[in-house]
Amino acid sequence: MISANIAGIAEKILREGENVLSFDDVRALAHLPEENTIDLLYCAHRIRKHYKNELIICSIINAKSGLCTEDCAFCSQSSHHSTGIDIYPLLDKEEIVSRAHDMKKAGATRFSMVTSGVMLTDKELNTVCSAAETIARETKVTVCGSLGMLDESMAVRLRKGGLSVYHHNLETARSHFDRVCTTHSYDEDIQTVKSAGATGMRVCSGGILGLGENWEQRMELAFTLRELDVDGIPLNFLNPIPGTRMEAMPLLSPMEALRCIALFRLVNPSKDIIICGGREVTLRDYQSWIFFAGANGLMIGNYLTTQGRNIQMDIDMLKQSGTEYLS
Repeated sequence: MISANIAGIAEKILREGENVLSFDDVRALAHLPEENTIDLLYCAHRIRKHYKNELIICSIINAKSGLCTEDCAFCSQSSHHSTGIDIYPLLDKEEIVSRAHDMKKAGATRFSMVTSGVMLTDKELNTVCSAAETIARETKVTVCGSLGMLDESMAVRLRKGGLSVYHHNLETARSHFDRVCTTHSYDEDIQTVKSAGATGMRVCSGGILGLGENWEQRMELAFTLRELDVDGIPLNFLNPIPGTRMEAMPLLSPMEALRCIALFRLVNPSKDIIICGGREVTLRDYQSWIFFAGANGLMIGNYLTTQGRNIQMDIDMLKQSGTEYLS
């Protein structure tokens, strides 16, 4: 039987609407005994079914790789680390567009251009805008970008150029951020999220779980994203990469990762929650449980510098998820 306390939380959200839970409410849920995990997932499942019963299927291209001046402790592309990744400048428009066509055929509903570095140059921005316009016209997928810091003029150019969604992760809670990155401030990331949203673009912002943060800090991030009113929340799980400062960080357990997803859903009932990097190594045989835990989106294909799962396996999993598969 479902715990009456947890069932009451779901009823409260369904009855009173979004943003009804306080930080203390969610912190109490985070610290419930492990035997309550399935009840918690079921609660999140009910909320997801009510607010978000349609799937988002994301894909990316690592459009510019390596030599980033930021010192993010988890990142294989940071120039502060030695990880042996491929390093190359911004790909040309034709290669980016070709990859978008491939991912559309594979089943993706969104395609994102992702670049390393703090901010694009003017020339790079022109290339991205031209690629975005062509992709939107030729494939009809939703075109996204994860292109570093933005000012308002850059955001306007991207919006006019055909970008529909801007992605910029906060990575972790403000209170934990200085243990992850010291080369830019948390407020700079917040401002980029706001600049993108001010243009009318939808905004995705989330983070990486398993960076050494505690449960309070995970919930701090969830509530920060609620305050920013972002449209989507991409959740990644740390896949420790040799050569980075976090290479020895242990993986989250599958149940802990699923519990994280559930709590982000309860804090942000109507937002898209998309599971991205690190799910294969963290969730392993529990990957199909992400929808039961409250997610309504998945990234397919390869990531930036790590391999993803076989795409057809993911598509088959999505079709069996009980949500509306958007082909």
